[in-house]
Amino acid sequence: MDSQSPGGEEAVEEEEELEASVEEPENGQSGKPVSSSHGCFLTRRGITLRVLLKDGLIEPGEGKLSIYYLGKKFIGDLLPDGKIQWQETGQVFNSPSAWATHCKKLVNPAKKSGCGWASVKYQGQKLDQYKTTWLKKHQPNVQATDVSLVSEGEEEELVEEEEEEAKEGKTPVSDSMLGKKMEEKKRKHQSKTIMDQNINNEQTEKRVEQKNRTPVCYASLGSRDSARDPHTLVEVTSFSAINKFQPFNVAISSNVLLLLDFHSHLTRSEVVGYLGGRWDTSSQLLTVLRAFPCRTRLGDVDSAAAIEEEICQNLLLRGLSLVGWYHSHPSSPAAPSLQDIDLQMDYQLKLQGSNNSFQPCLALICGPYHHSNQGVESKISPFWVMPPAEQRPNDYGIPMEVEMTYIQDNFLTSDVLHEMMLLVEFYKGAPDLVKFQDTWNQDQTYLDKLKVSLSCFCALYFICPKR
Repeated sequence: MDSQSPGGEEAVEEEEELEASVEEPENGQSGKPVSSSHGCFLTRRGITLRVLLKDGLIEPGEGKLSIYYLGKKFIGDLLPDGKIQWQETGQVFNSPSAWATHCKKLVNPAKKSGCGWASVKYQGQKLDQYKTTWLKKHQPNVQATDVSLVSEGEEEELVEEEEEEAKEGKTPVSDSMLGKKMEEKKRKHQSKTIMDQNINNEQTEKRVEQKNRTPVCYASLGSRDSARDPHTLVEVTSFSAINKFQPFNVAISSNVLLLLDFHSHLTRSEVVGYLGGRWDTSSQLLTVLRAFPCRTRLGDVDSAAAIEEEICQNLLLRGLSLVGWYHSHPSSPAAPSLQDIDLQMDYQLKLQGSNNSFQPCLALICGPYHHSNQGVESKISPFWVMPPAEQRPNDYGIPMEVEMTYIQDNFLTSDVLHEMMLLVEFYKGAPDLVKFQDTWNQDQTYLDKLKVSLSCFCALYFICPKR
């Protein structure tokens, strides 16, 4: 593997360290550590996975290695030659440090090092402990002066990893049809789908939708608390408020906003959909060109899979990529919940490229019927999640307000009109269908409200649900 391949630079450094840490024993000097079975004296930094494999302390196999970082889990296969293959993408890394650094940078681009041997675990036990075992076995006279390779400031991070592993449940994991089709050339997608996770989210959301849900300030949250309601809404934070620049630009089609607004108006239940578009690495511009509503009912896994396959084919046909998702808060503020924040953080990780290049994932929340909205137009909130500070790894991700520029479409395309008619047909007769003849506010019906809200995006056409 050359230095341009994943883990290449770290591999070169590790080989140099290994050479520097191999010392030939001096003959006739008493008090020197006896040479190991390898015919030389290895310092702690010279012990590699290959050394541990050769001595039988560890064995190669699938899923043997794991990393927990800021609430995210990474699984790797230990190869017979001592290299690591990340299951998510199939990439091969030469060392634990190379793999850990790569994975942690995906979650937190500001991460400088991986603290590999102290954070990568072999079957639940830190690799650093296997180094200690090897030293005690082969060089018993050497004092383990550097028992831990953890640098200052990373102790809390490793505590978080241990807590995450302790809380790890037995939640079934399913492949995402859409994610697999879109990314199968770059990764093995082994996570819950946006559809599946939002179905579960939606079932609980319905029970709390009628409550008075007021967003709280992010600063009031503090560290994660299992007793805290996951549906607690959180105010978004502007990048300027924390003296940072938005890391990417967003341009979105007016037809995208019209379609997701129309979808959100049709039912009193939460809705979910995908966003298709393009990511330009040179200009750091994310262009959102299409919305793909998910026409499915709660818990209908078979229907969800079929819809995802249909959306996948539409993306491929139009040469678009999956760039984000949307969902609605029918009668609540268009602010992300704690659960939304965690889901978005997961999606950001899953839509990362297969190398160290940054690729954003956009989330949109539509609140059509919250009475505190200014006017009758829906409130649509775009957000992105920034990882918490490394010195506070137990905190929630920070929901950041995303500024967007709008691409005004001159007319509704046939694709959008077709999607609108399919949605009308899907929700027709459903018990949670909004009764558009009912009064919404004073002298306005729900139909009047829908028309005004949609007119913000396109004043030429109105497709109204059949009653």
